[in-house]
Amino acid sequence: MSFPRSSGILLHPTSLPGAHGIGELGGEAHRFADFLKNAGQTIWQVLPLGPTGYGDSPYQCFSAFAGNPLLINLDTLVKRGYLAADDLNPQPKFPRESVDFGTLIHWKLPLLRKAAIAFRQKADHNELAEFEAFCQLHASWLEEFALFMALKETHDYVMWTLWEREFALREPAALDRARRDLHEQIEANKFIQFEFEREWSDLKAHCGRNGIRVMGDVPIYVAQDSSDVWAQPELFDLNPDGTPRVIAGVPPDYFSATGQCWGNPIYLWDVHAKSGYKWWIARFRRAFEIVDMIRLDHFRGFAGYYEIPGTETTAVNGRWVKGPGAALFEALEGALGKLPILAENLGVITPEVEGLRNQFGYPGMAILQFAFGKDPQAPDFKPHNYPRHRAAYTGTHDNDTVVGWWNSTGEGDSVRTPEDVTKEMEFAKLYLDTDGAEIHWEMIRTLMASVADTVVFPLQDALGVGSEGRMNLPGTSSGNWRWRYRAEELTVGIGDHLRRMVQAYDRLG
Repeated sequence: MSFPRSSGILLHPTSLPGAHGIGELGGEAHRFADFLKNAGQTIWQVLPLGPTGYGDSPYQCFSAFAGNPLLINLDTLVKRGYLAADDLNPQPKFPRESVDFGTLIHWKLPLLRKAAIAFRQKADHNELAEFEAFCQLHASWLEEFALFMALKETHDYVMWTLWEREFALREPAALDRARRDLHEQIEANKFIQFEFEREWSDLKAHCGRNGIRVMGDVPIYVAQDSSDVWAQPELFDLNPDGTPRVIAGVPPDYFSATGQCWGNPIYLWDVHAKSGYKWWIARFRRAFEIVDMIRLDHFRGFAGYYEIPGTETTAVNGRWVKGPGAALFEALEGALGKLPILAENLGVITPEVEGLRNQFGYPGMAILQFAFGKDPQAPDFKPHNYPRHRAAYTGTHDNDTVVGWWNSTGEGDSVRTPEDVTKEMEFAKLYLDTDGAEIHWEMIRTLMASVADTVVFPLQDALGVGSEGRMNLPGTSSGNWRWRYRAEELTVGIGDHLRRMVQAYDRLG
C-alpha cells in the first residue's frame, strides 16, 4: 500500500505533560494534536497502548487487546462525577520530566477502582447501556482480561505461572469460583477499559478532524505474563506448567553485542494456521479499531524468527526458525482487506524477508542515525539510496536522541569503539555538510527533502533534547520509557519551523 507524501511525530502518550505524573488522554493530548496540525504534521505515531507490565515496557503488556489504565485522564473522571476533586489529594510530588511508575501505580490504580464504583452508582441509563454494549462487543477478550487482572491483584501481581495450580492451569471450578468471589474487581476492570476506550476515541476523533492519522504499533510477540497466554495457552510453545519452552529475541547486532533476550513465548504457528489465523485476525481487527495505520514491529520474525531456549538469559545460544510467511498476511487481508502497514524491517534482514514485505506492498523503514557507521544496513539507510516507498526516521524509541547520538563518545558502548564513533561522526559531518551546531534540524531537513514518502521524527529530536530524552536502551530492564516533555518546550517557533519544511518539501499529506 502506498502512503501519501507526509511527515509525522513519534510521541508516546505517557510522554505528554500534565499534572498527575504521566501523560494522559486529556487536554494536553488534544493540545498536542493541535500542535501537529499547526506544524503541518499528518501522522502521530505512538508505541503500543496496552497495559504495561514488566519493566513498564509497552512491549510487555498484560494484554494485546486492552488499553493502558495509566493513560486515563483523572480530570475527566472528576468532570464525569466519578471522582471528587478532593480524591486527587494528597497527590505525590511527581517529577515533571519523567514518569515515576512505581509511585504512580500505587496512587492511581485505587482512584480508578473508586471511579468504577461511582460509575455503577451514578451512571444514567444511557451510560450504563453504552457500557453494556462495550462489554458485549469486546467480550471475546474483555472477559478473560478482567478476570486475569482481578486474579493478579489478589496474587500481588506476581507472574500467573506462580499462582495456585488451579488458577494457573485454569481449572473450570476454580475459575467459576473466582468469577463469583472477584465480581467487583472484574467489573472495575471492565469499567476501566470502557473509560480508556471513551477517552481514546475522543482523542482519535480530534486527530481525525485535524487531518492527523494515528500510527499504532503492533509487537509481533505478546508478554508471557498476559491474559493472552494465560487464557489460550494452546497457541504458544509452553511447558506443562505454563512457562515458555522457548523464548523470543534477536541475535547479537548493532544494538547489543550479546543480542536481545526478550522473554516472550513463541507461537505454535501450526496451531494458528489450522484455525485460519483466527487469533491474529481478531488482534488486527482490534488494532485497526484503535489506530489508522500500523507499524508492525519485528516484521522479519514473520519470515523467520530467532528462538532461544527458555532457560537462557542472553540471546547468544539461539537459532533461526521458519515463520508463517505469506499465509498469515493472506489470511489477514482476506478477512480485513488491504492493510495500511509499515513493516519494521531492521536487524538481520534476508532476501526472504524483503520478498515477503514486497509481496504485500508494505513500506520498510530507514534509520538515519545508522547511515554513517558499521551497521550492515547502512547503505540502505543513506537518503540518496531511498526508494519512494519507504518510511525514514531520524531514530526510533530504541535509539538515543539525535543530539545524544551526536555527542556520544563510544565509551561503554557494546558494539562501537571510540574510534568507530569518531569515524562515524566525521562521515556524518561530510554527508550532512554540517558542523553539528543544529544537528537535529539538519537531520530532520535531510529526511524532509528525501524522496521517502513518509518521514517521522521522535519529538525529542524536534526539541533538540539530549540523551536524557532517550526512551529505551535495548538490553536493559529498568529506567526506560520515562521521559516527558514540559508544556513550555513545545513552542510556536518549533511548529513554524516544521511547517516551513513541510511546505518546502511537499509533505502536507
